[in-house]
Amino acid sequence: MEALSEIATPLAPRAIGPYSQAVVADGWIFASGQIPLDPDSGEVVVGDVAEQTERVLRNLSAILIAAGGGLATVVKTTVYLADLENFSAMNQVYERYFGSRRPARATVEVSRLPRDVQVEVDAIARVG
Repeated sequence: MEALSEIATPLAPRAIGPYSQAVVADGWIFASGQIPLDPDSGEVVVGDVAEQTERVLRNLSAILIAAGGGLATVVKTTVYLADLENFSAMNQVYERYFGSRRPARATVEVSRLPRDVQVEVDAIARVG
C-alpha cells in the first residue's frame, strides 16, 4: 500500500483543526470539507449561499490541483447545506464549476456548520 501524502496549499484556507486539506492515497484524493473561508484572511466570506458556494468551490479546486487533480477528476462530492431552501442557488454555482462533468453527489441539510456558514463541500477525486 502506498503511503499517504498530505496536501497543503496556501491557495486554500489552512486546516483549522487536526486534519489535512486533503490526503492522497493509492491514486485517490480525499479532500476535506471546505467552508467559505478566504484563504488570505481566514475569515468567512460574507454573503448569500451562492457567494459562499463560489468561495467553497474555489478553495476545493485549489486543493485538488495541489494534489495533482482538479474538478474534472472528481468522482464524488457531498454538499452540506444549513438550509435545503438554498439548494437551487447552491446548485446553480455548482453546475457552473462542474459543467457537463457530473460526479456522483449527495446533498444533505445539517443543523449547523462550522462558523455558522451556509455550505460545506467535500470531494473524492482520482489522480491519473
